Amino acid sequence: MGYSASAALPEGRSSIGWIVAGLLAIFVCAAARADVRGEAEVTDGDSLRIAEQRVRLHGIDAPELRQICKNASNANYNCGEQAKAALRHAIAGSEVRCVQRDRDRYGRIVAVCVAAGVQLNRHMVREGWAVALPQYSRDYVADEETARRDRRGLWAGKFDRPEDWRRERGRR
Repeated sequence: MGYSASAALPEGRSSIGWIVAGLLAIFVCAAARADVRGEAEVTDGDSLRIAEQRVRLHGIDAPELRQICKNASNANYNCGEQAKAALRHAIAGSEVRCVQRDRDRYGRIVAVCVAAGVQLNRHMVREGWAVALPQYSRDYVADEETARRDRRGLWAGKFDRPEDWRRERGRR
């Protein structure tokens, strides 16, 4: 007795019908994903705007724009603005390509982004201008450990983790 593919299908469906339904499901899922590319406006150390789309870098957290940190000499500096400048420098006018991973509660695309061959999420953590968010992704934990060990960026001095800074101020 030979195997029949149609014997395994529910009654009333042909194998062509199942193939079409499967392809339609794949198309709908792909259409729901909003990958974006283009010229980026840096809004802070972990956020961009590309073609009217707000994009949050996946798995990382940079200081808030008004956040003050201490440098290696224990002097205050605006680490939020410094993180923004570091992301702007990493992009340096290149086209940015972002692959969506999720959407956050504010409607932003949460994505992994690349400019000039540099993965921006990883770059920001490795250079010490953002921290890893292991509760969302473990992809950047080793990069944070490297930045801390080498005392890069924020790790050269003292700082509050951005989520702690926001919580202390009652902000998102």
